[in-house]
Amino acid sequence: MHKTLFIAALSGFLVVLLGAFGAHALETRIHVDLLATWNTSVHYHMFHTLALFGLGLLQRDHADNPGLKRATKLFVGGIGLFCGSLYVLALSGVRVLGMVTPIGGVLFLVAWAQLALVCYRLRKA
Repeated sequence: MHKTLFIAALSGFLVVLLGAFGAHALETRIHVDLLATWNTSVHYHMFHTLALFGLGLLQRDHADNPGLKRATKLFVGGIGLFCGSLYVLALSGVRVLGMVTPIGGVLFLVAWAQLALVCYRLRKA
């Protein structure tokens, strides 16, 4: 299995686990605002897990493309910083952790731009 597909599969497992944890274990234990934060993280985590899966499929045909490798790293970093900071914020209630979240959001934006650039170049090749 390609490395990116493996990472996407692990991320998919994790997001389903965390989504279920939020729905069943946190529902009555944390404030509704923090639960909404948790759910936002789960949604972004899932969307970007699917992006990783798509990248893994592209990399099967373009294994040496450095742009695809870069996009993969950016998506993984975005999941870690954006989603990770929101998960920790929801569990801890420490709002200062929210300062990390926009960095992850920027990584997501750059990852999508990188992917668009690679796809544009592949179209012309």
